[in-house]
Amino acid sequence: MNSVNAKLLIVATCVMATASWLVCAENVKAQPAPVNIGVLTPGLTYTPVLEGLREGLAKLGYREGKNFAFSIEDTKGDLGNLPARAAKLLEAKPDLIFVVSTAITAAAKRATQSVPIVFSVVGDPLQAQFIASYASSRNNLTGVSTSVALLTAKRLELLKELAPRAKSIMAIVSINEATARIALPYLDESAKKFGYQVVRRDVANLAELEKLFAEKWSGTVDAVFPLPGVLLTTNIGTLAAKVSKERLPMIVNDDSWVKAGAMASYGTDYPSIGRQSAKLVVKVLRGAKPADVPVEPPEVLVLSLNRSAAKAIGLKLPDKVLERADNIFD
Repeated sequence: MNSVNAKLLIVATCVMATASWLVCAENVKAQPAPVNIGVLTPGLTYTPVLEGLREGLAKLGYREGKNFAFSIEDTKGDLGNLPARAAKLLEAKPDLIFVVSTAITAAAKRATQSVPIVFSVVGDPLQAQFIASYASSRNNLTGVSTSVALLTAKRLELLKELAPRAKSIMAIVSINEATARIALPYLDESAKKFGYQVVRRDVANLAELEKLFAEKWSGTVDAVFPLPGVLLTTNIGTLAAKVSKERLPMIVNDDSWVKAGAMASYGTDYPSIGRQSAKLVVKVLRGAKPADVPVEPPEVLVLSLNRSAAKAIGLKLPDKVLERADNIFD
């Protein structure tokens, strides 16, 4: 190869390399930076909500580490320092905040009026004064309501089918949590309808709950009906062991409690709530204002039964209830 041809080859190679670099540089420039989704969650038994959110986002084309990243504040069931946790999450400058439970939604709402918030596992966001209406929050919030209070009557009807001799029920109320307080009027109204006497036991913290666990329940009540809240959810294993020891049926609001040993539930399951929430998260990330995204009721309601829990307290689950169950745990 003569010197002229060699020079031409070098020039051509350099031009191609430069063009290739420019294309690569343009592609890199064209890739948007991953959005930052802040997550404030009680964790523990609420973990399946976040798993469902991940699954839902993946189905909608969002890949963690590629076009979005999580900044997670997991309180591990501790409700004592929520303002500080919310403030810490805001320091990560999230593009959107995803929250789990009523108590945590309240903390996030107080922390920011500008960053979009998508909530989940909130029993009644209207009564909790998070939103102006289900059609429009008129603020920076939207999300999925679990409608736990509204489903109280259905759960008492389920108790009537599973334990027809029960006349009195112990309502355990985490009195510092809005979800439980909001559910109380629905419980009182529904209990009258079905002829139940409600024995209300309020607990404000773990110490008071443990004190209640130390008491004898059988002979005082015929069934246990815990109202929803983080305190009871994060201690469901101990609660399930207690009702089994006392040989009392317990009806709850979420499938995860039945997995942990409660006899039956009618309501939501956390993975489906997470998947449903993902759709709202994506709407907001694509430019919709939370105030323009209606708050949704749960898309999926499930009846879950635990045969082992029933057997442990001497009850046989009726065939007619087993036939319509969505989940049966042994």
